[in-house]
Amino acid sequence: MTATILFVDDEPDLEALVAQKFRRQIRDGTVKLLFARDGVEALAVLQATPEIDMVVSDINMPRMDGLSLLQKLQESEEKLSTIMLSAYGDMANIRTAMNRGAFDFLTKPIDFADLEATVEKTIRHVETLREARRRLAAAERNYATLSRYFSPNLVDRLASGEGGLDLSGHRRVIASLFTDITGFTTLVETLPPDVLGPLLNDYLTGMADIVFAHEGTLTKILGDGLHVLFGAPSDQPDHAVRAVNCALALDRHAEGFRQKVADDGIALGVTRIGIDAGPALVGNFGGARFFEYTAYGDIINTAARLENANKQLGTTICISAAVSASADGVRCRPVGDLMLRGRSEPLKAYEPLGADRAADPATADYLEAFSLLEAGDPGAVAAFAALVGKRSGDRLATFHLKRLLNGAKDSRIVLE
Repeated sequence: MTATILFVDDEPDLEALVAQKFRRQIRDGTVKLLFARDGVEALAVLQATPEIDMVVSDINMPRMDGLSLLQKLQESEEKLSTIMLSAYGDMANIRTAMNRGAFDFLTKPIDFADLEATVEKTIRHVETLREARRRLAAAERNYATLSRYFSPNLVDRLASGEGGLDLSGHRRVIASLFTDITGFTTLVETLPPDVLGPLLNDYLTGMADIVFAHEGTLTKILGDGLHVLFGAPSDQPDHAVRAVNCALALDRHAEGFRQKVADDGIALGVTRIGIDAGPALVGNFGGARFFEYTAYGDIINTAARLENANKQLGTTICISAAVSASADGVRCRPVGDLMLRGRSEPLKAYEPLGADRAADPATADYLEAFSLLEAGDPGAVAAFAALVGKRSGDRLATFHLKRLLNGAKDSRIVLE
């Protein structure tokens, strides 16, 4: 580090004496010296040379004395470390200088050995302050980065280093959740940017707040969609329950938001959600330059495909059997055995239900009709027809009825 020091003194021979005393440091490049004759000139030099590290100033000078200069230095944002020079025995000025924030003081005539030692001590102090500021700035940047991914309480733990949280790559059992808005690409092509931008930001802010309220980890914002993890980076034995409850809350928020913007003439599509659970590789995979906390594994792909499956099924939330089995206390109804792209075996899928739908008598009718479908009983057609007659808005029941009328015999569903 090269320390840039500004000497402020009206004595004509001081500059030559100081330069002679610090000639070795100047030659080595550890010290750079600047000079001013009074406080007014010093402020001009400071404005033109922002890299100045410290100031050594006499008190008695024309135009602006050293105490006035010190006060202005302490009023600035940088608050430069300042050594004050005063005549021997002038304790009143020395006391005033220290009260105004001077780092140290020296008496005149100057003992140059004492000056050199005091300057070295001040340089060490400046380096300590700058390192503390660098660390604080880095911590603030890290906190801002972590706040993009994690809930506020988890960010506090990560930033403080508490709780033994590990962001490096490792395998663990988690739940993966994806969201997406139906037909959003078409909306992008029709809405003006000054309408689309605030709309999307409001939607995503509300969705992210819900994720963080359930202590989920937001790994990515994918255009209009989210990818969320539960069970990482901190252990959450109830990760499946959290994921499903979060999905139900996201579904309610998204539908309310959709209805609100519909009043303004904006046809926002339905938000679809897919969830799977199981082992995955999770960690920060952004390399040395980027923070990119994410996950890799089959459950990530499956969750994304379950989200997409909602489009054909007529559901808004679709979860795997692994999630349903682990989500204690969450009521679900079976969707069917889905043949997803990239999988050789069918995947049992379920639709989680809120308390109102779980208590609806139509749910019991659906379960009865679905049991007939699973068994290959021809009576499933009549059962689903009766259900659709009573609940025409039940899109999953309508989906099964259409399948049966088109020749389907059981619960295996090949998605297009």
